[in-house]
Amino acid sequence: MQVIVAREDEGVFVVLDSSGRRALPEAGFVEYLTRVERADAPRWVFPSVDRLYPVLLRAGLRISRCHDLSLTEGLLLAAEGRAGQPKALPAAWARLHGLEPPPDEPSAADAQPALFETRGSGLPAGVGVAEAAREVLADQDRRMKRVEHPERFRLLAAAESASALVAAEMRADGLPWRADVHDALLTELLGPRVPAGQRPKKLVELAARISEAFGGKAVNPDSPQTIVRAFGREGISIPSARAHVLRKVDHPAVPLLIEYRELARLHSANGWAWLDEWVAEGRFRPAWVVGGVVSGRWASSGGGALQIPKTLRVCVRADPGWKLVVADAAQLEPRVLAALSGDRRLAEASASTDLYARLSEAMFAGTMSAEEGRPRAKIAMLSAMYGGTAGEAASLLALLRQRFPDAVSYVEHAAQAGERGERVRSRLGRVSPAPSEAWRALTGGANDDSATESRARQAARNWGRFTRNFVVQASAADFTAVLLATLRRKLPEPAQLVFFQHDEVIVHTPGQLAAQVEAAIAESVAESTALTFGPACPVHFPMPAATVTTYADAK
Repeated sequence: MQVIVAREDEGVFVVLDSSGRRALPEAGFVEYLTRVERADAPRWVFPSVDRLYPVLLRAGLRISRCHDLSLTEGLLLAAEGRAGQPKALPAAWARLHGLEPPPDEPSAADAQPALFETRGSGLPAGVGVAEAAREVLADQDRRMKRVEHPERFRLLAAAESASALVAAEMRADGLPWRADVHDALLTELLGPRVPAGQRPKKLVELAARISEAFGGKAVNPDSPQTIVRAFGREGISIPSARAHVLRKVDHPAVPLLIEYRELARLHSANGWAWLDEWVAEGRFRPAWVVGGVVSGRWASSGGGALQIPKTLRVCVRADPGWKLVVADAAQLEPRVLAALSGDRRLAEASASTDLYARLSEAMFAGTMSAEEGRPRAKIAMLSAMYGGTAGEAASLLALLRQRFPDAVSYVEHAAQAGERGERVRSRLGRVSPAPSEAWRALTGGANDDSATESRARQAARNWGRFTRNFVVQASAADFTAVLLATLRRKLPEPAQLVFFQHDEVIVHTPGQLAAQVEAAIAESVAESTALTFGPACPVHFPMPAATVTTYADAK
């Protein structure tokens, strides 16, 4: 391994390897890294990939693999039950991030609640910083040996680090986006562009029609309270103005309100202002946050990276001569549950691309049609993974338990652990956070009145629902992290991973390489299954790929 630290504002980089310190100007640094990368393809050590790798990408350098100290530290602190505890940070982190505490005051490492927050414009360059990074690396190596299943955890750290490389590369490459198509679509749906803060023509017209539907009295469709009161004046009592509530109401204003909501959401979330900010030179470059959710799922710090509305998918178009290869894992979380639980019958059902259809056959054979059974089978499975009991969910879950006892038992044990305040872990070692002290005080004490006892039981059940889903969702995040790392390595050049959303990827590729990309995706899924769940895993993880010119054509 070789350690990289940098101070971008001064163009100074430091590499520490077996020969000692190397401090070079930026151009010399990139030349050096390129030479070493091509010769040895080492596992570079970054204090934080998202801080430093974009600098290398702008200089035209891509690396094959790395170890991200920041992401790994977060995983380790969670595994050790110390997540969110500032005093848990190794002393070397203060030096690594240039946090020099004043004399006779608490150390910066103790005072900073944010794990990797830094002071100043960047990481300072110098031998001390590089040595601090090496010290942190050695400390992490020792601690990884002490976790449960160290070999799995090392795979998780490597996959998470590779995910950070993927996120930086996707932002650098960008998702092909036709701004002219987007603008034309907005104009067609909303009317001509208006100054910021004003309603487009279509929304103004809908607002007027909504008021007319309520007898001509002015109603602000952007105000839920106003809508509830308007229905009240019509003799219709509704608890809220949410769409699912409105759809149950027979009133001429309802379709207008729903249409208004959809268009207003488009205008505010992905309208002209969004287009100006996030699309440039034919590319959408959002900001991804690797492991931004406690379960390990990615988050977004800008641009709405994880949600492209169906209306706008027509804007995502391959360059001339290129194609988009879109692959989406089918029913990923139920298949992950099958792999985790070792439920033989559920593993057999996973052989079908449509898992819910197979579940329906197993649960309702001879009693109802596939059209009737499939949605009920889906409700049953989601109830098992998320703890739903409303409506017919409880009876459907009971039937699922009869047919697939090992799978249901697995998540129920996780729920019971959560209700006791215990932590649970994913397949590769992501660990759920512990409940708060307030939760423990409520659920662990002797409650003198029935109302407090009821709140305690509800709090315990709520946390149990969280841990029930954590074991599945976090393990799915493990699988997709390994998948991204594997696929990134297998893609033929110059194909590029340009989009990732939970269980879906988009690759932008020259048209003649599309078949190779589809094969690389299939190979990556097989390899990721074996790495994550073991080579003998019987569960089938289909990830069908479609080669298209426009993203909208893949759905």
